[in-house]
Amino acid sequence: MSTTSGPDKTRKTCLYDLHVKKEGKIVNFSGWLLPVQYREAIAASHQHTRTFASIFDVGHMMQTRVSGRNAGEFLESLTTCDLKKLNEGGATLTVFTDQNGGILDDLIITKDKDDRYFVVSNAGRREEDSQLLLERAEEFKKQNKFVDLEFLDPLEQGLVALQGPTAMTTLQPLLNIDLSKLKFMNSVITDVLGTTVRITRCGYTGEDGFEISVPGTEAGNLVEKILENPEVKLAGLGARDSLRLEAGLCLYGHDIDQNVTPVEAALTWLVAKRRREEANFPGAERILSQIKRGATKKRVGLILGQGPPAREGATILTPEGERVGTVTSGAPSPTLGRPIAMGYVPPDLAQAGQGVLVEVRGKTYKATMTKMPFVKTKYYTAK
Repeated sequence: MSTTSGPDKTRKTCLYDLHVKKEGKIVNFSGWLLPVQYREAIAASHQHTRTFASIFDVGHMMQTRVSGRNAGEFLESLTTCDLKKLNEGGATLTVFTDQNGGILDDLIITKDKDDRYFVVSNAGRREEDSQLLLERAEEFKKQNKFVDLEFLDPLEQGLVALQGPTAMTTLQPLLNIDLSKLKFMNSVITDVLGTTVRITRCGYTGEDGFEISVPGTEAGNLVEKILENPEVKLAGLGARDSLRLEAGLCLYGHDIDQNVTPVEAALTWLVAKRRREEANFPGAERILSQIKRGATKKRVGLILGQGPPAREGATILTPEGERVGTVTSGAPSPTLGRPIAMGYVPPDLAQAGQGVLVEVRGKTYKATMTKMPFVKTKYYTAK
């Protein structure tokens, strides 16, 4: 089944018709037709997610099943994570790295069994990630190692994110399992409305929530059923972006890319202890050298005073006016009532509380380096 449509080869998720029906404002996002917002303003949708719960269509993300007796070794050969240490049902954030230590993508790997994994990676990297996985699988095959890849079609398998403080109480009545026992970054395969789904306790907002991988034919029914709860609303890409920025989370192609290592991106924690000792992941030499000796730049958070937001590409300067860095993401923070941003500066300037300037449309404005997340995260640890 093709997921392309029209002469410009834009793609649709299995929830496209529902977005149109619900009056979503559809935009072309990296080649995908997705709602940027619904009737409400983005800031109102953002605040609703922080207060109650919202549903996001994330079906454009790439879902891949990786199986076979060498599946774990295969995935570790491309990433910095420790899958041996991961419990069955556990999920981990990790990165694909290249030989120079650059980040090719960030992804979440869930371990179903030692020989069976579920991978969610970025829509904008679908072609590159597919090629990376297929080429490595071919190399494994030549070594008589077995790996099977199944790329799920976005029209045939949806992915829905339910995010916010009331996400659990909203979803619980539809399930026979006890969600209070499902901790952050854990996954379970279960039935909802007579359909087998995968529910992972994770998200991209800093709130408690779930990502539900559901057959495309049933995705619309599931969303409509969840929306019967008056506390739940549909949300679009606009609120998803401002929520992830407040949570200090990276967006691939903006805050991280092939020119940035995990150390520079303040993601050193993604390089697992055993993998550092084995030094057998792509780009290990450079990444381990940076862990030991430091890098030349570091991702930082910025809080601005009153004034316009510093958007991607804005220059970061010292108080004396020396150009020292660049903003990679920036937006008004509905929760804080002030503009916030992320960017890169030399490590000796990356001290929380340090004052800098940002240049917006030819004028400079004061900003302060700050620790991230900007807004405290509320992931569910069942403590």
